[in-house]
Amino acid sequence: MPTQEEIYRTEGDKYEALIVREDHEGNILHALQEIVSLNGRVVYDLGAGTGRLACLLAPQVSRVRAFDISDEMLRVCREKLIASGLANWQVDVADHRKLPVGDHSADLVVSGWSLSYLAVWDSRGTWRLQLEEWLDEMKRVLKPGGTIVLFESLGTGNETPVKLEHLRGFYPWLDEAGFQNKWIRTDYRFVSLDEADFLSRFFFGDELGDRVRRNGWEILPECTGVWWRQI
Repeated sequence: MPTQEEIYRTEGDKYEALIVREDHEGNILHALQEIVSLNGRVVYDLGAGTGRLACLLAPQVSRVRAFDISDEMLRVCREKLIASGLANWQVDVADHRKLPVGDHSADLVVSGWSLSYLAVWDSRGTWRLQLEEWLDEMKRVLKPGGTIVLFESLGTGNETPVKLEHLRGFYPWLDEAGFQNKWIRTDYRFVSLDEADFLSRFFFGDELGDRVRRNGWEILPECTGVWWRQI
């Protein structure tokens, strides 16, 4: 099984096959609309991946710019946005701590299942400093009164939220940084048990793949945390 880092570098199409199955009830957009008005907004999507949030938001907002450090992920994102027929978007390779944008140029920043990697992949013990650097960059790029909305997993294969062990430092940092939070369900709905087994095993590993097969899960439960803060 490839590592998640390898998947992000080389497996855009297979990753998208998984992502397109998530949130079959549409709870992500509903959660965003409860937090902030989307109409007329300029939005930056950080760690955009294959464009899950960017493609969801493009029809709702004035303009969306999607950033990621992976060319492979953005290849798929770009293809999806082109296929949408919309023209109010731009896709660029960038680290979300150093965005190639002007000061106070966005109304809303979203980041899904991405910011936590600053903590998870940290090998130097500097993850808190890196997160502070990211927050300073958000204060630079957002207009006064602008909003940050973050999404992160609270458990794949769980009916109720659990704090994941590998994010044990990240969740408290969000509280310390002044983020409010709630949780939603973003269950995956697959077309068959075989697809559910294959795709969950591909990204999450054999332990979850075995649970999917054992439980006959064509709908795989997923709990997602939503954190938000005004600047």
